[in-house]
Amino acid sequence: MHVTYEKRLLRVLDHVYDHLDGDLSLDELADVAALSRFHFHRVFTAVTGETVAQFTRRVRLTRAANELVLTDAPLDQVARICGYPNPKSFARAFREHFAQTPSAFRARGLPAPALRLNEHGDYEMYDVSITELPARRIAGIAHKGDYMEVGRAFETAATSLAAQGHGARMGNMVGVYYDDPSSKPADELQSFAALVVDDDAEVTPPLQVQTLLGGKYAVLRYVGPYAGLAEAYSYLFGEWLPGSGEEPRDQPPYEFYENTPMDTKPEDLVTLISVALK
Repeated sequence: MHVTYEKRLLRVLDHVYDHLDGDLSLDELADVAALSRFHFHRVFTAVTGETVAQFTRRVRLTRAANELVLTDAPLDQVARICGYPNPKSFARAFREHFAQTPSAFRARGLPAPALRLNEHGDYEMYDVSITELPARRIAGIAHKGDYMEVGRAFETAATSLAAQGHGARMGNMVGVYYDDPSSKPADELQSFAALVVDDDAEVTPPLQVQTLLGGKYAVLRYVGPYAGLAEAYSYLFGEWLPGSGEEPRDQPPYEFYENTPMDTKPEDLVTLISVALK
């Protein structure tokens, strides 16, 4: 796809994330893209695989889910910042998307990991295995800021790859996380939001290409909302690694996502946290 269309679609993504509480109508976003209403919708859907309405609804409700779990903000405030001035319409949209009300979602909180019996007869909170992983070539976007806001960078990476003609050859999403969230302020955290690509895929800016080294890894399988990943990291680095007799290599951990929020409920998301071992 011509680079002009890629830039126009990325402009729309930025506008949506910056104005979740504003007008995200088809007409408004077509104006942002500087395309006619008809052509904008066809181009957007062809590249992203979602209609404009599906995309804006998903982004708004994903933000709402994070607000409900991670903050104590009143429901009407959560509704407003996510673009639903009417709490009833917010509750209806949330229930249709997540199959439960906002109040029930908040009351449930983050699901506790189920204890499992390992091969030594001990109970563990998470499934951790040591395995050989292949090298992976990834293309993505650098992100600076709260890890819980990295979804915007993933959207940009996927849209750019699709616009550059790699839509049918994109692999799983991968997130590389360079900093321990407890080591610095959230707005200074560095990460890289990417997707696996073929070795011969020619990608251009704003995308950057990296290679994840293959070799021996500890892999923790986490099932559930992304907001619960911090606890999984604490277990992996605070309990499993010290007791394993293994030493990590000097490279950042990465997350390999077996599915995505685009078509998966939060409780069914599967994330593989991979830590390179010596």
